[in-house]
Amino acid sequence: MVKVTESSHSNLGKIEIAPEVLTVIASIATSEVKGLEGHFKEIKDLSVEKVTKKQLARGIKVDTKDDGIHIDVYCSFSYDINISETARKIQNAIYNSISTMTTIIPSQINVHITHIVSTN
Repeated sequence: MVKVTESSHSNLGKIEIAPEVLTVIASIATSEVKGLEGHFKEIKDLSVEKVTKKQLARGIKVDTKDDGIHIDVYCSFSYDINISETARKIQNAIYNSISTMTTIIPSQINVHITHIVSTN
């Protein structure tokens, strides 16, 4: 579990978020970036009700370490896109989604390009 620390000092109890929740947030954020192929493109094309937990966990690895949260994304890109720009968009999308929804700031967001898909 990942502990969420807030700036307010409430005596209501603690908040913990399962790493699987961060995986889902990262997966949905990644699927919204243009230029992806394969698994994440499939998620984007499905309605939210039809996406399974297994599909959302595929291609994303979340590790909680002493220095923070490390997220690894494994994805396929379209042939005709700018690789570094698209990878940066994935990092920004994940960072913004997780920090906005959970107040957790990921330490690392690593993008691994596993395949380039030709449009021919």
